Amino acid sequence: MVVSIKTGFYAEMETDMKKLENKCMLITYSDSMGHNLADLNEILDKYFKNAVGGIHILPFFPSSGDRGFAPMDYHKVDPAFGDWSDVEHLAEKYYLMFDYMINHISAQSPYYKDFLEKKDASEYHDLFIRYKDFWENGEPTEEQVDAIYKRKPRAPYVEAHFADGTSEKVWCTFDEEQIDINCKSETAKRFIRDNLTTLCEHGAAMIRLDAFAYATKKAGTSCFFIEPDVWEFLKECEDIVKPYGVTLLPEIHEHYTMQEKIAKEDYYVYDFALPMLLINALYYGQTQYLKHWFEICPRKQFTTLDTHDGIGVVDVKDLLPDEEIGRTKEDIFKFGANVKKIYNTAAYNNLDIYQVNCSYYSALGDEDDAYLLARAVQFFAPGIPQVYYVGLLAGKNDLKLLEETKVGRNINRHYYTKEEIDAEVKRPVVAELLRMMEFRNAHPAFDGTFELETCDDDKLVIVRRNGDAWAKLSADFKVKKFTITYTEDGEVHTF
Repeated sequence: MVVSIKTGFYAEMETDMKKLENKCMLITYSDSMGHNLADLNEILDKYFKNAVGGIHILPFFPSSGDRGFAPMDYHKVDPAFGDWSDVEHLAEKYYLMFDYMINHISAQSPYYKDFLEKKDASEYHDLFIRYKDFWENGEPTEEQVDAIYKRKPRAPYVEAHFADGTSEKVWCTFDEEQIDINCKSETAKRFIRDNLTTLCEHGAAMIRLDAFAYATKKAGTSCFFIEPDVWEFLKECEDIVKPYGVTLLPEIHEHYTMQEKIAKEDYYVYDFALPMLLINALYYGQTQYLKHWFEICPRKQFTTLDTHDGIGVVDVKDLLPDEEIGRTKEDIFKFGANVKKIYNTAAYNNLDIYQVNCSYYSALGDEDDAYLLARAVQFFAPGIPQVYYVGLLAGKNDLKLLEETKVGRNINRHYYTKEEIDAEVKRPVVAELLRMMEFRNAHPAFDGTFELETCDDDKLVIVRRNGDAWAKLSADFKVKKFTITYTEDGEVHTF
């Protein structure tokens, strides 16, 4: 079946669906807290409605791989999770972020299948990057391959085998189920408009542009974050979603200066540096690198400690000295709970040198005090906090799922049943975390300024201030203790 691409422009819609707020955002799969979106809705209402203001629902579309990141069709919700009404019910209570895999589409999608069936006669013949058209002589030179920012130790392609018996190379950056899109073609422009519009119409407050930096490609370059193409492309996407009041969040794991460039263009960015900086501070009782980052980091950002991927290493290059990066990464395997180097190797289908697979709670040795201190710092940091569902429940490494699947990232992708969640929320560390999230969502100080106070290298003092309202975090990284003081009704209280 061929899915047609819409060409019309949609007028702004009046909805009662939530838009972006400065409140904690949960990151979760549709089937990780209960079995589906209806279960998720029920669980959030029961335990988390004041702690969670928004939800990043990881890809919930029909997909052929990578836990949803090889989408086949953005017009549908995978029936295993529910339907659009389940998504829209959540959108009435929480601001939602959806993923748009802007760089690729599934090899099982109707678009790619039509291309394989009809080749040049397919209406999608230029939706994909065909080597014969991209490179001057149909193939890259060795120097051009070396220049590409790659995820594989070879030129990024797969062989497309057509119904007529012929074959040719098409660009494939990631898994073989994820075929790259030729974003510059007119077909791709209509395709992108249609998909982004569909997401806007079904309750998105934000759209995360997954693998965004890979989407701009030019022969003879790194084919990664190519300027000025990247800015023109981002503006085209913004023009599509703006009439709906939807905000874009480009997703890039790389040197922090790339995040700074995006922030200067007034887009939201991710703080992927904070996780490793905090681990370094907590392991060694030192805050100088963390403080420096807080002085220079973008203010219009989403902060993370944990995500569906690993703990980022590449993101702290030049924010931590190389020797600090090396010892922090090594010591995760020493101080972390139940995490081994082998989980980041081919034995567990993971060769990603840029991340360490481990839950954040386990990276801190399953220590409640260290974990709560890390979250307190995140909640006081510049930006809007994101809390991954495993982190929401202070989850330990799931060695059972890891061994069953032999997929390294599954160590931090536990499937929680309703019964498990009923038990987990009774743990003191989870109850205290939820209390902090509720405080972060409700106190007016967090809509104001961010200030660092001068203190010793083993301490951190942050003040958030908004008019007469303020909240202050005083943390000691040597003993892993902290206090929060704040104003309420003109009086000073201790949290």
